[in-house]
Amino acid sequence: MTQIRKKRPPATPRHAAACAGPLDHLLDPALFKALADPTRASLIACIAKCSRGCSVGEVAECCNVDLSVVSRHLALLARAGVLEAQKQGRTVYYRVRYTDVCRSLRLLADALEECTPASAPKGGACHGKCC
Repeated sequence: MTQIRKKRPPATPRHAAACAGPLDHLLDPALFKALADPTRASLIACIAKCSRGCSVGEVAECCNVDLSVVSRHLALLARAGVLEAQKQGRTVYYRVRYTDVCRSLRLLADALEECTPASAPKGGACHGKCC
């Protein structure tokens, strides 16, 4: 008779840090840094509500920030994968990467849910998916 061993969650934060899992790869610091700034958050909301590509000048009209600062914020959001930049002549149009951002946040939410004590079987054993 083979005994089935339940995988237990890491006992300490040090053990958890040594245990690589999906959560480690989904917590992207660049994405969260890009989303954390209040000005960038309002720029994303402005572009998302337009549902189309917006030029830097159009986006700058949404807020009381200098055009060059808006341009730098939008470029950072594009590097983080939140926005897609498309150049037409001398004008750059930015559009939200809805599918990519939604997928990233859903995967992160699912990975976090896998690690919650409520999702673990009776006895508190880890599913083995979070670590």
